[in-house]
Amino acid sequence: MISTVVWGTGNVGRAAIRAVEAHPALELAAVLVHDPAKVGRDAAQLAGLDSRLGIAATDDIEAVLTEHPRAVVYAASGDIRPDEALADVTRAMRAGAVVVTPALYPLYDHRSAPPEFRDPVLAAVAEGGGSLFVSGVDPGWGNDVLPLLISGLGSTVDAIRCQEIFDYSTYDQEESVRDLIGMGHPMEYEPLMLAPSIPTMVWGGQLRLVARALGVELDDIRETMDRRALDATVSTRTMGTFEAGTQGAVRFEVQGIVEGEPRIVIEHVTRIHPSCAPDWPVPPDGGDGAHRVVIEGRPRIEVTVEASDEGENRSAGGNATAVGRLVNAIDWLVAAEPGLYDALDVPLRPAVGRLGRKQR
Repeated sequence: MISTVVWGTGNVGRAAIRAVEAHPALELAAVLVHDPAKVGRDAAQLAGLDSRLGIAATDDIEAVLTEHPRAVVYAASGDIRPDEALADVTRAMRAGAVVVTPALYPLYDHRSAPPEFRDPVLAAVAEGGGSLFVSGVDPGWGNDVLPLLISGLGSTVDAIRCQEIFDYSTYDQEESVRDLIGMGHPMEYEPLMLAPSIPTMVWGGQLRLVARALGVELDDIRETMDRRALDATVSTRTMGTFEAGTQGAVRFEVQGIVEGEPRIVIEHVTRIHPSCAPDWPVPPDGGDGAHRVVIEGRPRIEVTVEASDEGENRSAGGNATAVGRLVNAIDWLVAAEPGLYDALDVPLRPAVGRLGRKQR
């Protein structure tokens, strides 16, 4: 059994505990938390499981890493604390752990990562013999392995479009939705995640991965941005009220340009309420969220993935698929040489040993 630590118990960490507990090759060794109120609570309670797991959450990082766990699922946020997240990850790698995480955007395509991100990781590999794989859903499998798989079903490919279409009032992270993305703020407010060059920093690596897999060179990466205000004040079940005239929807694209044309495109359509920007794309079933890949070519292929978890919540479902991609890679990474891996290196594998297995 591969001793595995889950570091962080928010949206991603809850799902990570469940995924580790369900995996037949992994053993949950510890759960690290930042919130003092979570210290001492059983991991099952933090993850929403019915049966106790007998693992009490702790905030003692040194004690956990001194035990030299074989793997760490780093589920703490890196959105506004990338330097701290990088320091945590390399600390675990220097202790010899395989680390999987969605938190370090520049390392989704480590070949193009700036030296200040890549070099500390390579130093940690050399020092401790650990490994790192960074992935998720979007960025992640929704715009790397899934579009590449589907592209192989066609005879010609003119363009690839990856879409995330979501009602963000279902997302259990209100501060990020309001402040990082700008929902509910006046239209003159400049949210960090929508600032020029930030979408490229987050999703540009995905475009480079796909281009490399398809054997093409990107001439450029371009961004488009459109924001809509709410026509009327709306109330949401989980995030309260959003006033008329404030930002209610965002649509942007990060475009990989090949020979002057946008051939690989990652598009986000994000609303706080379905009444805003009704002319923009919506999930095929009219639900709260979906990930979609469209291959323009011959034949034209369109695939939509709708995942739900934690009470039919689509945002929680997306988080769970991101966790599945990462946790299910751990035993492969443990068997591989120490190093820095990306989505083209790590295979997407079937759920061996888990068909019909019930969660505790």
